Amino acid sequence: MIARLRARWQETRASYWFYPALFTTLATLLAFATVWVDRQGGSVWLAQHDWIDIVRPEGARTILNVIAGSMIGVASTVFSITIAAVVYASGSYGPRLLSNFMEDRGNQLSLATFIATFVYAVLVLRVVRDVKESMGDPGFVPQLSLVIATLLMGVSIAILVYFLNHVPSSIRINAVLEGIGARLLREVHERFPDDCIEESVGDAPQGEQIKAHGTGYIQIVDFAGLDEIARDAGCRLELRLRPGDFVHPGIALVGVVGAKIDDAMREAVQDCFSTGVMRSPAQDIEFLIDELVEIALRALSPGINDPFTAVTAMHWLGAATAAIGQRDLRGGPDRGDYDWNRVVPLNDDFDHFVTRGFGGIMSAAATSPIAAAQFLNCLKGAATAVALDTRRARLRMEGARLIEQARLALDGPALGELEAHYCDFDRAMKDDADERLCS
Repeated sequence: MIARLRARWQETRASYWFYPALFTTLATLLAFATVWVDRQGGSVWLAQHDWIDIVRPEGARTILNVIAGSMIGVASTVFSITIAAVVYASGSYGPRLLSNFMEDRGNQLSLATFIATFVYAVLVLRVVRDVKESMGDPGFVPQLSLVIATLLMGVSIAILVYFLNHVPSSIRINAVLEGIGARLLREVHERFPDDCIEESVGDAPQGEQIKAHGTGYIQIVDFAGLDEIARDAGCRLELRLRPGDFVHPGIALVGVVGAKIDDAMREAVQDCFSTGVMRSPAQDIEFLIDELVEIALRALSPGINDPFTAVTAMHWLGAATAAIGQRDLRGGPDRGDYDWNRVVPLNDDFDHFVTRGFGGIMSAAATSPIAAAQFLNCLKGAATAVALDTRRARLRMEGARLIEQARLALDGPALGELEAHYCDFDRAMKDDADERLCS
């Protein structure tokens, strides 16, 4: 249940209705509160100060009408621009990047601010009265509420200026790659906080299987819930899948060691896995790696032929590979919420991440002399930060796989230059290994 709630909460925060609905509710409460203050003497208090001009009913209506009309028009324009930017980015960089733009707080908060200002102005407008409409009543103009509406209009203008700069900046390819790469590095450091001393290989999963009962991608795993189940049953739960994997009925989720499975345990374990129609980066580092790989592959496709975008993607991937190479890769997401002795996540070794990243780009990079040379440079740069010889050897092997593929895709001077570049790469990797042995 907790896993499903977390997944739904993430989907809600990534939608275009959550912040507008929240801000609209706050604007409604603010309108009722300021009008009440005006009725209790706020307008009279403002009238006693010379630094503010008192507005008559007709002027108040005009101001509020202008604010409400302009804000709903701006909100419509902002929404149209946002959708156009999302469609452009999805078509240019890949449909899997759509969630990145849907989660953009700048777009969500801009739209929410304009709608909230519109709602506030309309709610204040409804209480403005003049003498002839009030049947003997002296009339009412909520002066404080009108000041607040004017301030909200000023804030909205500032937000509009920000939005007009934010949208073109956010869809630049370098900004897109920076967002993905920075988030990937942050997730690596949070998920694997400990430095690696030696490479460890986990045992093969054991125990009686509990299988999935739904279909979709694993979005969230409630590790704390699994830990509670394992503690109550006095057993160990060994995960067979990781967040981001696709499941359907019959696919094993966990292995139960030390206890007999009953229907209650099976349902409780299955409820700790939330599935959906798309992957989520919340607990899925591979999702962010795949986004970098997808951008690089699309850039290297014959129809686009943009090796420099692929090079930028490889730079961020190299930085992430260097960070992963320095870390102890045992342990899954939400490390502090469970006991590793009771809940054993599916641990991936360094080879898995290299294959997922550089291995996915390798065949396409081998067709471009520019991308292939930078591929080797990124591997060499990542290796300088990696202390374990086994992991450095894996990076060196990836370089050997690239040149082998390039010999099938390139010929002539381009291949000769790449061969020379590879010789430098191989020599540097060997020299570093020899220096480590001597030390």
